[in-house]
Amino acid sequence: MRILTIQNTSICIALMTICSYKLSAQEAKINIHQNPKFEQLLNEKRKLNSSIAVNEGYKIQVFSGNSEKAKSTLYSCRQSFPELDGTIVFNTPNYKVWIGNFRSRIEAERNLAEIKKSYENAFLIKPKK
Repeated sequence: MRILTIQNTSICIALMTICSYKLSAQEAKINIHQNPKFEQLLNEKRKLNSSIAVNEGYKIQVFSGNSEKAKSTLYSCRQSFPELDGTIVFNTPNYKVWIGNFRSRIEAERNLAEIKKSYENAFLIKPKK
């Protein structure tokens, strides 16, 4: 084995320094082209997620009975109160029509008074998850 002299060692170090001077991390620009429909899907998903979490609030039940009558009741509720969300929930053996999505009991009771004019059997509920 050959022992390097100081001169050879300094030449090797200089050569390694010169070679490593040009080495650096890669740089790149990334351009993301997003389909506008993707943003629409995200907004729809956000709406769905927020409607799932609303079970912490109050709703108003306006009907409990068979499927066909529940569908017609929901349709008439949407016509009478377009600003309130409505849904049909199946709870064996009845279909229930729930409308509204209220965060506080006071807000729900104010709307209940108005809804009772059209649906006298309506009452306030707090759904469980």
